[in-house]
Amino acid sequence: MVPPLTLDKNEIARWLGGIVPAWTLLDRDSFAALHRPPYAGRSVIGLAIDLSREEAASSVMAHNAFVVLEAASKPPGLKLTSTGNLSWHVVAAMFDQLDWPGLERDVIRQLHKVINEPDFLAMHFVRNLLEAAKMVRKHKGHLEITPAGRKVLDGSALPALQAILFETAFWRIDLGYFSRGFLGNWPQDNIGLVLWSLGVSASQWIEPDRLVRLCTIPVEGVLGRPYDIAQYALEGAILRPLEAFGLFERREDPMPGQRFGTRTFYRKTPFFDRFLTFDVRLETDGLVRH
Repeated sequence: MVPPLTLDKNEIARWLGGIVPAWTLLDRDSFAALHRPPYAGRSVIGLAIDLSREEAASSVMAHNAFVVLEAASKPPGLKLTSTGNLSWHVVAAMFDQLDWPGLERDVIRQLHKVINEPDFLAMHFVRNLLEAAKMVRKHKGHLEITPAGRKVLDGSALPALQAILFETAFWRIDLGYFSRGFLGNWPQDNIGLVLWSLGVSASQWIEPDRLVRLCTIPVEGVLGRPYDIAQYALEGAILRPLEAFGLFERREDPMPGQRFGTRTFYRKTPFFDRFLTFDVRLETDGLVRH
């Protein structure tokens, strides 16, 4: 069993409501190893770097990245504004080429007469992600492709594109943007542990309020709130990005007796276990390869 949490045990018990978190089954070494990023020493997290084009196509994120890289490869690159965002002309030209889970293009058009980069999440996030991954760079008022980005376009690095983007997204940039920063970088600060727990907990459709209790380590900010802020942090910072990577899917079911209310369910896709692997030990069962 992992070391006990330092928070009030009664508060934790009330929040868990009888649910036993998946990560409590891990032995101490595996618990610690899941806090190390992929490719780090003693990490137990593996990311597939041999994906076929068909497998990569199941990832909206990889698709978006390829589209932007291709556009940025044409001299002089993609025009930037004085604030460093892509110009609205660039956004308009690529608006119908990029995708995102739940994207409603008509709503965006109704809300914004001129669509700037921050108004279009699919472009805003992938541009920042590609910069962080050093596949594009800003140069003389344009966003241009780098040698690392060209390796994707020529095919030599394409099988690893998903892994590069995934590692960059979850371990090197702050995904609290998607959950409005309610809880800082929680639960992303335990992302390896969360991903393993999701892998063993979400084979079937499951609601996020249960999933957050199965897969995260509660912190003081999630306890004693009048509403379940932890659920929204997990959905925004982890589950929705996982959707964009093709690793999770979501469904909305009508709530009986309510005209507009829905219940949200998530589950992992088959691609999750193809792309992510974990070599961990449970406290009682020995080595588990997942």
